[in-house]
Amino acid sequence: MWEVYIVRCSDGTFYTGITNNLEKRIQTHNCGKGAKYTARRRPVTLLYREASENRSTATKRELEIKKYSRARKAQLIESLKG
Repeated sequence: MWEVYIVRCSDGTFYTGITNNLEKRIQTHNCGKGAKYTARRRPVTLLYREASENRSTATKRELEIKKYSRARKAQLIESLKG
């Protein structure tokens, strides 16, 4: 199963990615071996996760979310709490 996720970095920015093993991916980010972006902004905190059918649909959704404004990403994250 693939997932799209959003984490909050230590500087308050959001990072969006995809993975087929979310727990391992978060650990990788927090060890500084994930994306270059998160390596300099550790630790990261998981805020949002969304299941996808396969890697292709996860990638398409990731790109869609990456185009969102910060405010719209925040709304997406808040929608889980509602």
